[in-house]
Amino acid sequence: MYGIRTITLDLDDTLWEIGPVIRRAEKSLHDWLGERFPRVIELHEPDDIVELRAGVVAEFEDRSHDLTFVRRTVLARMGNAAGYGDDFVDAAFAIFDEERNTLDLFPEARPALESLAARYTLVAVTNGNARLDRIGIDHLFDGFVSARSVGAAKPARQIFDAAVTAGGAAAHETLHVGDHPEIDIDGARAAGLKTIWINRHGHDWPGSLPQPDGVVRNLLELDRLMATLEQAP
Repeated sequence: MYGIRTITLDLDDTLWEIGPVIRRAEKSLHDWLGERFPRVIELHEPDDIVELRAGVVAEFEDRSHDLTFVRRTVLARMGNAAGYGDDFVDAAFAIFDEERNTLDLFPEARPALESLAARYTLVAVTNGNARLDRIGIDHLFDGFVSARSVGAAKPARQIFDAAVTAGGAAAHETLHVGDHPEIDIDGARAAGLKTIWINRHGHDWPGSLPQPDGVVRNLLELDRLMATLEQAP
């Protein structure tokens, strides 16, 4: 794993825990809709929204990677079903988007990113709709590649190819770091990148997949591992 010039990093559950963030964002959206468009809430139980979302994903399979499009389309259909139309969608999505990008990094993430950014080209690679400027870490990255911008979600090769291009190094000089064995690590490996698995919770590696090039518990360990490799003859 020598000769690395670019590090591509997953975001959700690699730099921060995403579950509580999404739950809080969805609650804020639910409360906002309940105050201003109560029939939307009255007509749609949580299971109804799950079913509606599944229907949108099936109908627009070619855009299912675009989580912003999917959520906005679901909101529009909920509004139309409740008799409000869809003029409220921009405002409703802004409520969700604000909360989705109000989050706390894992404690070691910012100092580790600052250290790595001084030595490597860093590129964010995400299937989600995080906004690095709002989160306050956009200055630490040289590039940002999303499923929405590329038109394909991890583990598709297209998104990793785009990340390699954004980083400016060859695939074998690019290291991808992420938390998900299939979506991050196996997808990046198949695209020719080196890989490091972030395993914060001590999970077993899936036996059906080729091993990653390295395993660390957090970004501080990643930074230390890279520093060790840099010093090797």
